[in-house]
Amino acid sequence: MKKRIALMLGLASVSALGVSQTATADMYKSGGGSLYAGLNYSFIDIENGGDELDVGALSAKVGGLVSPFFGLEARAGFGVDDDRHSGVDYSLDNFFGGYATLNLANESPATPYLVFGFTRVELEAQSVRGTTTEDETDFSYGAGVNVDITPEVAGNLEYMRYYDKDGATVDGLGLGVTFSF
Repeated sequence: MKKRIALMLGLASVSALGVSQTATADMYKSGGGSLYAGLNYSFIDIENGGDELDVGALSAKVGGLVSPFFGLEARAGFGVDDDRHSGVDYSLDNFFGGYATLNLANESPATPYLVFGFTRVELEAQSVRGTTTEDETDFSYGAGVNVDITPEVAGNLEYMRYYDKDGATVDGLGLGVTFSF
């Protein structure tokens, strides 16, 4: 009799564990899978002193959610659209960085988040006198929202401040897609 009660309690415990894992998985409707990759097109605004330039960049990201509320990711991108000012062509040559995300996982298909980390930005200026490049690293931060289209695919809208030093800023407004695995 004692063996039967112990067996029933053991089965009940295993069943409860399975139900609680399913309930936990269903609790967070937003946030997708734990590993993800994505592509973004960013409208980049570069300001230096009185000059303001608008360029475009294509970037990719890979990351993972440590929990529904915290993630880590790496990003890299390159410029695809230049701007001309006073006879000089300016472009965002490339950028890359590592970031942490704070996600507001919830019952809706939209997951707002904050992102922060460090970015290395390389800018290029080309004129008849030659080409000059400058690369700098700075603390970066931003905010965005992922909107689930399917359980594995989300649309993305994000604002990032990639660089802010010595009177120069590099900001971006990005649109993209993220795939969860």
